[in-house]
Amino acid sequence: MRNKFDQQLFTLNQELIQMGVMCKEAIALAAEALTTGHTEAAHKVSEVDSEIDKQERDIESLCLKLFLQQQPVAKDLRQISAALKMITDMERIGDQAADIAEIIPFLDGKKSEECEPIQKMAEATIKMVTESIDAYVKQDIKLAKATVGYDDVVDSYFNEVKITLTRIIAEHSGDGEYALDLLMIAKYFERIGDHAVNIAEWVIFSITGDHKGKKL
Repeated sequence: MRNKFDQQLFTLNQELIQMGVMCKEAIALAAEALTTGHTEAAHKVSEVDSEIDKQERDIESLCLKLFLQQQPVAKDLRQISAALKMITDMERIGDQAADIAEIIPFLDGKKSEECEPIQKMAEATIKMVTESIDAYVKQDIKLAKATVGYDDVVDSYFNEVKITLTRIIAEHSGDGEYALDLLMIAKYFERIGDHAVNIAEWVIFSITGDHKGKKL
């Protein structure tokens, strides 16, 4: 019975890794569309987001089977519970990448090269999502805590974005709408970073039973 349970836990890890890959792809496609000004990559984000939604349902179903059909011990319960929480944040990451993609056509072919910190934000959030999932699979509390701390980097880039966009508006008053669109995009990247933090905090819970300083 335990062997079957362990195999299902392994499957759960693989499915989470796949969902993480999809999230990274969605962010990368949104960033590509932002960099190039092309809408093809933006259109693909919606397709990936739909795949993420389906993956969330599949993982949720697997977790419920593990709860109902097996007899997990405390550590197993934490791991499965954490997975259920994590996929909610991962699904929202997909949604926010899709939100970014929806703004791209309104930029009228303009690129984001005038606001370099946005590209840095995209790279930083991909790193956070990747490492938060890696931390779960490896049960690496040090990596999870590093991911939580790395959110300060994303927040710092967000502040740089605001400063840069303020300068753009001051120097080119006709670019006000363009700057506001970029600010909204930066805000979505910042939220993606927050979701990666949530994932990492649930990883810490899965290992220690401690969530944000509270024992559960």
